[in-house]
Amino acid sequence: MVTVVIVIHLMVVLAMIGLVLLQRSDGGALGIGGGGGGNFLSGRGAGNVLTRSTAIFACAFFATSIALTVLARMESRPSDILDRLSTDAPITAPALPAPVTPAPSDAPSAQSVLDSLGAPQATQEPAPAAPAPAVPVPEPAPAAPAGTTGQGQ
Repeated sequence: MVTVVIVIHLMVVLAMIGLVLLQRSDGGALGIGGGGGGNFLSGRGAGNVLTRSTAIFACAFFATSIALTVLARMESRPSDILDRLSTDAPITAPALPAPVTPAPSDAPSAQSVLDSLGAPQATQEPAPAAPAPAVPVPEPAPAAPAGTTGQGQ
């Protein structure tokens, strides 16, 4: 049913576009369009036919638009998430994944690989502590001679 209404709607839309393009311009659009007397459909009678048919197709366009809206609303029922839950089925917690077990220790360790390559073994001895750097102590500034105040003499 919806497909039929959509096809009718598209035919009405295409007919309306064609009718609007066939109508004569009023000549107010910067001199563009059929403002002259040698148009394809000229005369007052042709203008009335195009105007009336455009109005009829406009009413058909609104009718099919409303029909599509009503049909779409009827097909999609509003639902609540609580309505989707079945009251018969108990609510259970989701299953937890199985714990990950380490792989078997068939793989050689890093130390055994180094031993097989003949690399010297690294010993982990603590590094000696570096002496603290000496901080120089600033010398005190020389005292000003007595009797001078630093102002002009």
